[in-house]
Amino acid sequence: MINKDLFVPLEREILQVQKKEETLGYWQDAWIRLKKNKMALLGLIIIVCLIVVAIFGPIFSSHTYDEQNLMMTNSSPSWEHWFGTDNLGRDIFIRVLYGARISLAIGIVASLLNLFIGVIYGGIAGFCGGKIDRIMMNIVDILYSVPTLLYVILLMVILKPGLINIFIALGIGYWLQMARIVRGQILSMKEQEFILAARTIGVSKKRILFRHLLPNAMGAIIVTMTLAIPDAIFTEAFLSFIGLGVSAPMASWGVLASEGVNNLRAYPFQLFFPAVAISVTMLAFNFLDDGLRDVLDPKMRR
Repeated sequence: MINKDLFVPLEREILQVQKKEETLGYWQDAWIRLKKNKMALLGLIIIVCLIVVAIFGPIFSSHTYDEQNLMMTNSSPSWEHWFGTDNLGRDIFIRVLYGARISLAIGIVASLLNLFIGVIYGGIAGFCGGKIDRIMMNIVDILYSVPTLLYVILLMVILKPGLINIFIALGIGYWLQMARIVRGQILSMKEQEFILAARTIGVSKKRILFRHLLPNAMGAIIVTMTLAIPDAIFTEAFLSFIGLGVSAPMASWGVLASEGVNNLRAYPFQLFFPAVAISVTMLAFNFLDDGLRDVLDPKMRR
């Protein structure tokens, strides 16, 4: 006889918690674990605040990024000019906010190029395999062998400085890393059982690629996209710093840093604020990227 005293029924609350854990989706679980990562959550909050301030901050300001006031040149930070003014009397705070718009636009364009070009190119190469895969990836390897920053600089010298030309230069090479990662993900999944089952019931190749393979590689895709944003922002800042980025009087963080270096000894605040903006943005995106890499990895799920 089995002793019933050895068995204790579970409480109702425990059963509800277990049921909730069993029905928890992939993205819900990822969001819950992302909120537990304090550094990643801090990075996300900083990025959201930066976007909001960059979009709406200049609207409520009485100054514009190109407004000159020769009576207030090189003024120290004050209540009227929070970050001070430059050698033409322009408000540095507003120029930093406009620089954030340019930097975020650069980052968004780089991530979209990663998404549309890199994902499709790498997905087709990995799914087709064979000779097509070798030819497509040989092209990627040739382009990847040249440092991205080097040919971006060469293209900017040929195309001349400008925001549109920066977009074109980034569009040529920033999708290469994404293509390699997506190809690797597709190669590791295309022979698994759920793909073989889809082929068995007659699902088309296009549907298999875009409805089964790429969605299952979305974790690696999102992480790579997030990592490309700070890289593109830093590239634009470097190009503007050496005079190959956006043209005056547009306010880019690289332009502001370049102008601040010229007056570093006399007016260090002119370099300090754009440098802090660049550094905080880089750290925020890297914190978020590290957190996403942890929460979107299926092996890390409990």
